[in-house]
Amino acid sequence: MKKILAIAAAAALTAGVSAFAANPFSDVSTDDWAYQAVSDLSDQGVVEGYPDGTFKGERNITRYELAQIIARLMAKEDQLNAEQRATLDKLAGEYADELANLGVRVSNLEKKVGNLYWSGDARMQYQHNLDGAKDHSDTWNGRMRINVKGQVNDQVTVNGRFVTNMYFKNGEDDDGDTTMDRIYAQWTPNEKTTVNMGRFGVALDQTGTFWDEDGKFDGINASWDNGKIGVEAGYGYLNSAYDDGDGHAAAAYDSKNGTESWYAKLTGHVANGADVSAFYLGAPKKFDNWEYTGDKHADVWGVGTTIALGHSNFTLDGDYIKTQLSGNYDGAKVDDPALWTAGLTYGAVDTDKPGTWQLGVHYVKSDYGAMLLGNSALDLTDQLDYGWDNKTDVHFWVARAGVALQKNVELDAYYNFAAKASGSTEDPDDTWGVELNYAF
Repeated sequence: MKKILAIAAAAALTAGVSAFAANPFSDVSTDDWAYQAVSDLSDQGVVEGYPDGTFKGERNITRYELAQIIARLMAKEDQLNAEQRATLDKLAGEYADELANLGVRVSNLEKKVGNLYWSGDARMQYQHNLDGAKDHSDTWNGRMRINVKGQVNDQVTVNGRFVTNMYFKNGEDDDGDTTMDRIYAQWTPNEKTTVNMGRFGVALDQTGTFWDEDGKFDGINASWDNGKIGVEAGYGYLNSAYDDGDGHAAAAYDSKNGTESWYAKLTGHVANGADVSAFYLGAPKKFDNWEYTGDKHADVWGVGTTIALGHSNFTLDGDYIKTQLSGNYDGAKVDDPALWTAGLTYGAVDTDKPGTWQLGVHYVKSDYGAMLLGNSALDLTDQLDYGWDNKTDVHFWVARAGVALQKNVELDAYYNFAAKASGSTEDPDDTWGVELNYAF
């Protein structure tokens, strides 16, 4: 096949991806029938010329050269429509050997069955946990999560996540029952807008201390982000709100249905890699188990920021979160409790680049009741649980470190220390943990 014909075929796969581009090759004139295709693909980095600045479109293209073009197209798959992706999948299968020689894994074919896409992660974790103020109980556990995405059409996908936890030492559910903790439909009418419906993750604050993306929200939400400002809103149930150990979705509610809520979040993407956000979480239903001093709901608001400090590799982040609630719970007074955290991190882990690392330290202060509607998976639960169980304020320091050992393999560790409890309550001891995380 002539090289010029192959380029024309490749251009059909990227129709609508790029705008008019200048011609970089001396032997392709504006009068040539393939001028636009060659120019566009060169601008996208899909095709390259020769050192003398020529394209040589009349010579026969080799399978190796075509495989290079296919590999570059695969890197732009997210910009293609369903029909274009299907054609690219066929080409990738046909040239799989050449792609393998180039060091390109045909991940589309390896992870795709029909119109289903698979991915996942796993971890092995050891934790030195609190059992009271000074006693400890060590846990060793493993977790695997498998994500599946069904492509319904160009704008709609159905998504799910299977989760298995196993406890290898002194734990319950040793056999590791598998459950599905995500199932939702996603509509993406354009690149700026997303609508989710079902059970999905919601991240409210910048640091994830109050409500991180691993929390489960049952309902519907919509988001819009143009790269400068983002808006998000949702309505549903806080499935993962703070559990009191009796299976309640929030400690002061009798059931998950009591956590019917709505939220709104505004994020500004400021220059130099800084984000500033604010959220409001409204709880329209009253508590079932709370003794009120007034007719108030447990609404929550928060502000936070993440700032990359120039070219120093340091990142500063923090959150301030206020739960608007006054009352008494089990004999302890709660008066508009606040949670705030601030920290500094050096470096960043990139699992595509083995050897990259990060080290950070954060300060966390939580008034009693501040985590009532919260959810956190950041290994802070020992100290936060202690504060809730003992009806006390608590504050402590957190040190974290991470390093990419190999591609898609990350080693992480944390150490929670110098915790203090208010009043005459005994201060909780230090806790720590280490884990290996894998992505596939």
